[in-house]
Amino acid sequence: MTAYAVAHLHTPSNHEDVLTYIESIQETMEPYGGRFLVHGADVEVVEGVWPGALVVLSFPDMASAHDWYASPAYQRILPLRTDHIAGDVVLAEGVGPDYDARTTAAALRS
Repeated sequence: MTAYAVAHLHTPSNHEDVLTYIESIQETMEPYGGRFLVHGADVEVVEGVWPGALVVLSFPDMASAHDWYASPAYQRILPLRTDHIAGDVVLAEGVGPDYDARTTAAALRS
C-alpha cells in the first residue's frame, strides 16, 4: 500500500542550509522509491488557517517511508531543515483502490 510523508512547514525559509537540504533530499529518497507529489506549491485554504508550506512525498509502502526517514543519508541532512524551519511531519499509509468511506462509517457506528 502506498505510504505518504506529509510535512506542514510553519516557517519556510530560504536559509543557505535549507537550500542545501532541498538540493540533497532527492538522492536520499530515490533508493526507497520516494517521489515528490507536492513541493513548493501554493495552497488554497478552504477551511481553517494554514500558515506555511505543504510537502507531500509518496513511497511504495510504509516500510520504505520509515527506512528513508531513518536512513543515515536523510538523517545527515535533516538538521539543515529542522534548525531553520519549524514544522510537523507525519507518515501515513494510503487506502486501496476499493476503499469506501461508508464501510468505515458503518464500523465506527457499530
